Amino acid sequence: MQCFKAYDIRGRLGDELTPDIVRTIARAFAEELGARRVVLGHDPRASSEKLAAAAAEGLRAAGAEVLFLGLCGTEEMYFATDHLSADAGIEVTASHNPMDYNGMKLVGPGAKPLSAPVFAAVRARAQAGAFGAVGQGVLAAVDTRAEYVTRVMSFVDVTALRPLRVVVNAGNGAAGPTFDALAAALAAAGAPLEFIRLHHAPDGRFPNGIPNPLLPENQPVTAEAVRAHGADLGVAWDGDFDRCFLFDETGAFVAGEYVVGLLAEVFLAKEPGASIVHDPRVIWNTQDVVARAGGRAVMAPTGHAYLKAAMREHGAVYGGEMSAHHYFRDFMCCDSGMIPWLLVAELMGRTGQSLSQLLAARRAAYPSSGEVNFKVADTKKIIAKIAYSYGAQAEDVDHLDGHSFDMGAWRFNLRASNTEPLLRLNVEARADLGGDAALVALKVDELSAFIAS
Repeated sequence: MQCFKAYDIRGRLGDELTPDIVRTIARAFAEELGARRVVLGHDPRASSEKLAAAAAEGLRAAGAEVLFLGLCGTEEMYFATDHLSADAGIEVTASHNPMDYNGMKLVGPGAKPLSAPVFAAVRARAQAGAFGAVGQGVLAAVDTRAEYVTRVMSFVDVTALRPLRVVVNAGNGAAGPTFDALAAALAAAGAPLEFIRLHHAPDGRFPNGIPNPLLPENQPVTAEAVRAHGADLGVAWDGDFDRCFLFDETGAFVAGEYVVGLLAEVFLAKEPGASIVHDPRVIWNTQDVVARAGGRAVMAPTGHAYLKAAMREHGAVYGGEMSAHHYFRDFMCCDSGMIPWLLVAELMGRTGQSLSQLLAARRAAYPSSGEVNFKVADTKKIIAKIAYSYGAQAEDVDHLDGHSFDMGAWRFNLRASNTEPLLRLNVEARADLGGDAALVALKVDELSAFIAS
């Protein structure tokens, strides 16, 4: 059961993840939760349909009724689990992982993430194969897309939208059909939006590359389309579209922490004094925006399970990660890849400003590096060496998630990935203390050389 990660399941096909393993996990999951009705969906990966069939077999063997969504995004599974009052939900997806990987995202009632003890118990039960009698659960096809679109539409005031041309890049993942349903609803409501679709049809072979817009090499296709079509906004999604990535009208990629800041402003304008949850990787812009807007910034460890738990604990209206996960209290505290770009489009309409204008001051005040990834043999050893070298110079050191070092005019976070064998580095600076983009670049080079050595 090496496919069990910090809070979901990811594994290499053929050894870490097979139909038998998925069948076993699904059965253990249903039995551990005592689930009688379980929502099941899958992304378009070539292996996902077969693995979803195996998951359905495991759920039915546990006596559960399977509410089958078919091809859908992870957030549609979240929504359906809550909307149908199901006991649990599973999405078969590897999101943005390589082609030879797949996985499962598991939730309980109300689309709530499993607690660490319950997740561990599912693993232990699957490992032991400790099952009850074979059940007689049935499989029923369900379609909640129209209701899901209605919920997404509830976040935006269509009358505030102004005419915008928007490039949308589904990356041949799951987003295309769902986006089309949303676009039709927007048109019916009179939204003056024009869309240019790229790589729109779901295709599990991913002929245009793995849909991970966070990688710099995957960004030019959307950026170039924005410029070629004279678009006002570019949107790109990952494979299961629970993350969306934005490009301004110049084609420039918008780092996730600036989107977190924009959305924090949107919600604090509606609910002054509300709590906003954010991750610890890049924090200064978000904390400044929230403070200026009179809100309360709450930091939580990276990862959807941790952000959602913090949102519930603090009653937060919104939570965001620099990796482009955005969570909404009124969407079961779950992440959505469709709600964020709509809210940004509405903000552009209300202010009359372009996206680059909305972001210019924030980008200058708090420049950042974007996430830099390293494949290393021993993450703990490297982190320990860096902590030894930089810790004594730091004004503050935080270990909430990985290791964060506040060096005064600049700051960096170094952490091992929860889902991939990678060491991740983020560097940011603050202009009010003399930091700038050149300092960020200098420190990225310095730390990269240290890691390489």
